[in-house]
Amino acid sequence: MNHAVATATAAASPCPAVRNRRRFWLGALIALVAGCAAQQVESPGQDPAKVQARIMRVLPGGTDDRAGWARDITAALAAQQIEPSRSNLCAVIAVAGQESNFQSDPAVPGLGRIARAEIDRRAAEHHVPQLLVRGALALHGPDGRSYADRIETVRTERELSRVYEDFIGMVPLGKRLFGDANPIHTGGPMQVSVDFAEQYAREHEYPYPVDGSIRHEVFSRRGGLYFGIAHLLGYAADYPTPLYRFADYNAGFYASRNAAFQNAVTRASGIPLDLDGDLVSYGEWGARGQTELAVRTLAERLDLSPGEVHRDLAKGETAAFADTHTYAAVFALADRLNGRPLPRAMLPTIRLESPKITRKLTTAWFAQRVDSRYRSCMARMR
Repeated sequence: MNHAVATATAAASPCPAVRNRRRFWLGALIALVAGCAAQQVESPGQDPAKVQARIMRVLPGGTDDRAGWARDITAALAAQQIEPSRSNLCAVIAVAGQESNFQSDPAVPGLGRIARAEIDRRAAEHHVPQLLVRGALALHGPDGRSYADRIETVRTERELSRVYEDFIGMVPLGKRLFGDANPIHTGGPMQVSVDFAEQYAREHEYPYPVDGSIRHEVFSRRGGLYFGIAHLLGYAADYPTPLYRFADYNAGFYASRNAAFQNAVTRASGIPLDLDGDLVSYGEWGARGQTELAVRTLAERLDLSPGEVHRDLAKGETAAFADTHTYAAVFALADRLNGRPLPRAMLPTIRLESPKITRKLTTAWFAQRVDSRYRSCMARMR
């Protein structure tokens, strides 16, 4: 197995190694979050000062506040009890480099134009006349400027998110167009999902004082790294190479494993499927997705009931799916028909869609770009 994440056991244990590991993480976190000098604590690997020094040596040239980036990465790993191995450090550095070039709040070209286009799109969708839109945007916000002026001059997603917050909260038309849903969904140095961060914070103790909201924390360097690292490394995946973890970062947990499963379903059933990693439909209630329908054509041959197929596929965003009867039976049949074992991980074939994207990009493109950065980092990190 090649688990990229090493976590301490949650159960109390008399084992000295476990207790020492816990003391290491606790000591490291206290030192790093407090901004103090790193403590010399008993460690299964390097102490925090050595981890930070290793990070600073491989950060791209021209990175501002290298010590701050190194401190926040090390603190995030410590808070989540993720081993600061060469592989894990380079994975984080590769994703942050690809997503933001190590800018905590990266600028987005043409962001004001994109934002105004989104408002106009929403207005047309809700049958709101442009006269009302222009009137609402002419109103002055808390900083004394009109919303139109603020939108025209925004450079970063954090700035735009704050404009949307004010517009939704203070202008009746803002509530009508957006409800309570801020249309900025990702942000920060690792472009992590705000929804993911909010869910993660509900289930785990966030190690910093919250500046207003978790959304605001995502746009900070410390918060963006903390939640980005949780999304990248905070789950066990038995992949042969980090390339597939990078694809998961873009497409969702276990998307690469699930794409390989979809490939096996196609081989066993003859039904072509999109290798997108989505095993169940998230559309209309009761609808069956194409993957589920294809697996159900094999149900009798594999001694599977339709209910069992659905229950197993519903575990597709968890590690448990690989232990299900459906997963094992489909691969057993597909391997036999293929004459040799099929891959258990494949890059999903997903077209990236966003107003910020002006080229035809895919999840595979993203994963390969990050993997190139990762391999370069590994070569430099000795």
